[in-house]
Amino acid sequence: MILPIVAYGFDVLRKVSKDITPDYPNLSKLIEDMWETMYSSNGVGLAAPQINRDIRLFVMDSTQMFANMDEEETLLYPDTPGIKQVFINAHVEELLGDDWVFNEGCLSIPKIREDIYRAEEVTIRFMDEQFKEHVKTFDGLTARVILHEYDHIDGKLFIDYLKPLKRKMLKGKLDDISKGKVNVDYKMIFPK
Repeated sequence: MILPIVAYGFDVLRKVSKDITPDYPNLSKLIEDMWETMYSSNGVGLAAPQINRDIRLFVMDSTQMFANMDEEETLLYPDTPGIKQVFINAHVEELLGDDWVFNEGCLSIPKIREDIYRAEEVTIRFMDEQFKEHVKTFDGLTARVILHEYDHIDGKLFIDYLKPLKRKMLKGKLDDISKGKVNVDYKMIFPK
């Protein structure tokens, strides 16, 4: 089932999410719905707060990013061809390498894209959908998607990395999004 994505302005996007246990109600169905929602909205990641749940859960598929690149362009990234993964109760262990810039967007903040600096690598502890624990290091675009989605479960948005003047310049567009004055081709709900 395709779930509506909450727009900028919803309180859940600013909450630090809670860890869950394997007996979380209908978890398998929720994960299945999150995949369907992410793909139907042409996203590469989706965090539970974006579907109005304050739990530490996100799904991501960085293979989607590489699918749209030519072979030469994929050589620029060490993580080709990417991964598809469920992250439950994720907690960053370490950020490594230099910060690098990439143009990011967000399903909860449609029609806004900005250059954002993030670490080259992330080591993260998480559970998969079978609640098996992993500690893994990711790099490249995969690390970027993980860090973007991880921010969602920590109550942060990619626009928080912008300089104050840039944020001020976007205020009108952000206000319009929170009022529903934006056209998107996927299901959304708006706070105002």
